Amino acid sequence: MRSRICKIIQILQRRYKVRIWRDKPFRVLISCVLSQRTKDETTGPAAERLFHTANTPQKILKLPARKIAKLIYPVGFYNQKAKRIKRICSILTKEYGGRVQRTREELMKLPGVGAKTASIVLAYAYGMPTIAVDTHVNRISKRLGFVAENSKPEKTQEVLEGLIPKKLQILVNHLFVTFGKDICRPLRPRCYICPIVKLCPYPNKNLNKKSL
Repeated sequence: MRSRICKIIQILQRRYKVRIWRDKPFRVLISCVLSQRTKDETTGPAAERLFHTANTPQKILKLPARKIAKLIYPVGFYNQKAKRIKRICSILTKEYGGRVQRTREELMKLPGVGAKTASIVLAYAYGMPTIAVDTHVNRISKRLGFVAENSKPEKTQEVLEGLIPKKLQILVNHLFVTFGKDICRPLRPRCYICPIVKLCPYPNKNLNKKSL
């Protein structure tokens, strides 16, 4: 199974040529909070508007929640996220000197920060080998037979990190998300053009383009 998943990652990387991005920990953390239940094309501009006005926990704390909400609109639940961001900034400032911590345990103590957000911060801010499991990663891992159909994201992450060499782990989230939007879609996956179809045991393959 280890050799199969490594081969899958190599094939997908040849197709999508993912480049690993890095950013400042605070920017990654707040961008992840904004991205929850929000499309990427909305999250990016909202984050930039906020950071253009205030780009540190201390500066954000000086803004009223209503001002933050206005800056991040129209991300989903923008009023709640504005208050959450202020709470996060307060904790970072009072308990950590304004620094974003680099352990999963400390990150997950912050309001609204779960395993996925913590993993993204560790991977893309600190370059640590870890796999953030979202709906795409979880769905594709199930279809490829790496985890059970009832696997929760936390279990999927544990299994994948046990199977995939550390040097490849940082690629997985970006690769699987891109693959999940492009080909391995939730409904009617485009198996007829899938580059890894021969490595996939999924029993309900959509091999007929006319079925779209």
